[in-house]
Amino acid sequence: MTNNDTLRRLRYTFDLGDAEMLAIFAAAELEVSRSEVSDWLKKEDDPAYKDISDEQLATFLNGFINHRRGKQDRAQAAPEKRLNNNIILRKLKIALNLQAEGVLELINHADLDLSKHELSAFFRKHGHKHYRQCKDQVLRNFLTGMQLKYHKPKS
Repeated sequence: MTNNDTLRRLRYTFDLGDAEMLAIFAAAELEVSRSEVSDWLKKEDDPAYKDISDEQLATFLNGFINHRRGKQDRAQAAPEKRLNNNIILRKLKIALNLQAEGVLELINHADLDLSKHELSAFFRKHGHKHYRQCKDQVLRNFLTGMQLKYHKPKS
């Protein structure tokens, strides 16, 4: 999955408008323009499409945590320079205030069976003997389950 896919899915799932997207970036101390956000949200075949960097998406996810849970009194966490699916999954778990059962519920909601032990391997430190790389399929199913649970269709 690309960073742009993740950003698009989050915007759709939580029905985030342009102003709210800019506010989420600002909550993590990154000023971006509306046109930058617009270019990141475009489809890959659009000539104005631009890739969002790992650091920019990490900043957005940090801002999303602040947006959903409130800003902490301590200094803003520095965004990761390199992102992987494990980090994205962890940040979304924190933003949505989910425990393991909640994450499994969302993944299973999208028809992927995963055990609690398999899930815990995604949250271990890289290099731990039980660490496991989170594949695109798992993250995609988590985002789909999130969409099924949190997206409120406009009536």
